[in-house]
Amino acid sequence: MATALAAVDKRVLIIDFDPQANASTGLGLSKQRRLLNSYGLVIGDYTMSQVIVKTAIPGLSIVPSAIDLLGAEIELVGMERREYILKDIIAPYTTMFDYIFIDCPPSMGLLTLNAMVAATDVIIPLQCEYYALEGLSYLLGSIQKIKKSLNPNLSLFGIVLTMFDRRSSLCEMVARDVRSYLADKVFQTAIPRNTKVSEAPSHGKPAMIYDFRCAGSQAYMSLAREVLSRDTQLKQEERAA
Repeated sequence: MATALAAVDKRVLIIDFDPQANASTGLGLSKQRRLLNSYGLVIGDYTMSQVIVKTAIPGLSIVPSAIDLLGAEIELVGMERREYILKDIIAPYTTMFDYIFIDCPPSMGLLTLNAMVAATDVIIPLQCEYYALEGLSYLLGSIQKIKKSLNPNLSLFGIVLTMFDRRSSLCEMVARDVRSYLADKVFQTAIPRNTKVSEAPSHGKPAMIYDFRCAGSQAYMSLAREVLSRDTQLKQEERAA
């Protein structure tokens, strides 16, 4: 999605805040280019300007991650304002980009908490299976707790159905249940299961660069249009209020 937004001349930054570093790998960053990373950023070894890396995609930059970030969960515990570390770091840079995406770990630890305190909106990718539906309820509850206690500006921007297979009755059931429960919070665009999307990270390229014409890439372009439209609508509502 970040690639799709960069393709329409938006200035986009990805902060890879997941020790698995999938976003960094998927953009083809070598280990050498990841030596200055989000771990060094949160523990204070580096500044944002030192760790931001321009990608091969015009308009798209990234703060890479590495497995070292696992240690930050422990080191953050003893820091002052530990929930606000990332927010304080990126605050001076928010006007430099149209969109900043923070790619979180798949668990609710201090890293994800920092991301949610720093963010204004949450986009949830939801795989269309039963266990993911159970986890969604927990995540929505966590968002409300963080909004109440740490970040009053946090809101759910939208839910993206991923790995969607129209041939699967379970996928259809999950999609139907989520849409009936959360209505317009669920994006109309669903990201299909797609071989090219799965292959792209192994080539160090976003799906849109690896194969622009594949169904997955076209779905991400459609999703980006929805994101832009929804963002414009929300800003108009804020100004009207």
